[in-house]
Amino acid sequence: MNTPNHVAIIMDGNGRWAEQKGMPREFGHQNGVRSVKKIVEEANKHKVKYLTLFAFSVENWERPSYEVETLMRLLVETLRDEFEDLFNNNIRLNAIGDVKSLPNEVRYELGKIINNTKDNTGMTLTLALSYGGKQEIFKAVKEISEKVKNEIICLDNFDDSIINDHLYTKNLPDVDLLIRTSGEQRISNFLLWQIAYAELYFTKKYWPDFSEEDFTDAIIEYQKRERRFGKTSKQL
Repeated sequence: MNTPNHVAIIMDGNGRWAEQKGMPREFGHQNGVRSVKKIVEEANKHKVKYLTLFAFSVENWERPSYEVETLMRLLVETLRDEFEDLFNNNIRLNAIGDVKSLPNEVRYELGKIINNTKDNTGMTLTLALSYGGKQEIFKAVKEISEKVKNEIICLDNFDDSIINDHLYTKNLPDVDLLIRTSGEQRISNFLLWQIAYAELYFTKKYWPDFSEEDFTDAIIEYQKRERRFGKTSKQL
């Protein structure tokens, strides 16, 4: 059956999951990392070509400093611990967002693994870090405007592809399936341009409870839907 080429996930609910258990939010983030590993492996089994995970938003910098520090530490630890599995499973790591704003240690580990997996030919795993959809589009518009001003880009030849080429995701296809956990039903400034025709799938489960079976259920639901891209059913 038809498998989505590009799946994106808003991994939401770590903190609330922990609080419901009477535990600190850090406990939720630690268990959220375990879910990441499971879902990456499951997506690879389903032969998903591209998996993009919303790991840290631009707005997340406004959280309490101790929580931001915890998230950055977990990110470094996860990158170190999971590199071998990524490499052995032929997975290529990618990152999108304002990566320059991340702590030096995070950028170092991220850059090292991206470089060491660049020749892998399997699934591309993209981490959205310090990412915001509006900010991404603003950056693209600013860069394109400068190029139009300097006559590098001609408005007579302007089309969608020029915008795509100036986004963080210029090397990624549009999203086919967007999954959000935790029961919230909003996009939260994630891949606003890239999800124009994506199928949306919301689940009430918090991210630490989101299992391989839940991911498979989302794929099955996607396969039941008719994607018309503005056309009628008869035209497909």
